[in-house]
Amino acid sequence: MISFVSVAKYYNNGSTSVALEDICLKIETGEFVTLVGKSGAGKSTLVKLIIGEEQPTRGKVIVAGQDVGKMRSRDLPTLRRKLGVVFQDFRLLPKKTVHENVAFAMEVAGRAEREIKEVVPQVLDMVGLAERAWHFPSQLSGGEKQRVAIARAMINRPMVIIADEPTGNLDPVNTWEIIKLLTKINELGTTIILATHSKDIVNALGKRVVSIDKGKVVRDEKNGRYILS
Repeated sequence: MISFVSVAKYYNNGSTSVALEDICLKIETGEFVTLVGKSGAGKSTLVKLIIGEEQPTRGKVIVAGQDVGKMRSRDLPTLRRKLGVVFQDFRLLPKKTVHENVAFAMEVAGRAEREIKEVVPQVLDMVGLAERAWHFPSQLSGGEKQRVAIARAMINRPMVIIADEPTGNLDPVNTWEIIKLLTKINELGTTIILATHSKDIVNALGKRVVSIDKGKVVRDEKNGRYILS
């Protein structure tokens, strides 16, 4: 489903800095993969390459059979509809209700009004927000905002959900609620890629762990643990 073939990413800000170097990685349909590493290790760059926000300096990033680095800008939205992305800072539209934030993702994808009215309540119920459908983001807790973001990410039935530090701004109780929700979505067949620096989360999940350090994959283990020096 997702392959990195000898991928490197360099930034040139006066001097060349290496974000990723010689990344070879394959993620299969239905997997739950945790990307771990310290801040600046390269996790977020990896995510940006998958969604086409950045282009590799060298190598190929293949998503659903397409070379993302060679895609035209006008074709990227079609690819991104196959991907659901959840960020640490939620990125909700403040003047839209919970229902409207989630529905907006379907509207952008060109879904029919009747389908939107049917599907949005179902997904909000799944993430435990049916009773908050007509609240605005300012009326929600951090955990509730992140559940809205996850509902929005999954509303168009993506092949994969990429969660980049989704619990970074949450307290322990809400953190585990979000992890349980991502696990449930994975059990329904969606591939999950979770970028995190939380040792507790990684060790509790017991899923595949890809460890990144200084832009390189230093460990890739099934049922792995958080092991970084």
